[in-house]
Amino acid sequence: MAFGPPALGYDRAITVFSPDGKLYQVEYASENVRKGWTTIALKTRKGGIIAAEKRKIAPLIDAKSIEKVYVIDTHIGASFAGLAADGRVLIDYARQIAMNYRFIYDEQIDVELLTRYVCDIKQLYTQHAGVRPFGVSLIFLGVDRKGVRLFRTEINGYYFGYLALAVGMGEQVATQFLEKHYNEDLDTKEQILLALKALRASSEGPLDPNYVEIGYIDSTEKVFKKLGYDEISSFISEAGVDR
Repeated sequence: MAFGPPALGYDRAITVFSPDGKLYQVEYASENVRKGWTTIALKTRKGGIIAAEKRKIAPLIDAKSIEKVYVIDTHIGASFAGLAADGRVLIDYARQIAMNYRFIYDEQIDVELLTRYVCDIKQLYTQHAGVRPFGVSLIFLGVDRKGVRLFRTEINGYYFGYLALAVGMGEQVATQFLEKHYNEDLDTKEQILLALKALRASSEGPLDPNYVEIGYIDSTEKVFKKLGYDEISSFISEAGVDR
């Protein structure tokens, strides 16, 4: 009779804790986030921004078809790092939640409440047999009655609020850069320049405006918008990250 290694059952089963209290499939799913394209987000009293790196995964792929920064509702934007298919599904789910909330209550959903709804689904997929965890970490940025809000969802369904964050393969280097240079008085332009410099610090080469996406929201206007190619190109040149 052959016996497998003792940890094999815990390794394969999502609903079984290992003796040291771990769900291995949840931890494995986190590796997808660490291998994802780097995304930077930060907020101040004046607003917030999301800057995401894109990479050309095949020579004939149209870069414009790759999207990393999304509008969820007029007052909320989002991005993610990890499995793109999982991210797309959860982005669509978040949009549906925001739309239904607006239809039922005739008002915009709070950013934290939307984040919690998405995390409820992520948590469910860590405790049922026959499914796997979502291999993606989402970022939600928006303005609601409590001001500018920034949240990141974890694989296990938990979430945290942030002043600034980095996620993806360049997370460690970009986070260290943000810790040194972030302050709460940055305006939108200064936030964008800081995010681009953090992306450059964590990337292997100069930034190309074709492969960077940026979204922002002003605390007064309260509308999440995405920058166009020319605007991104101008900011990249001003930040000095094109070389």
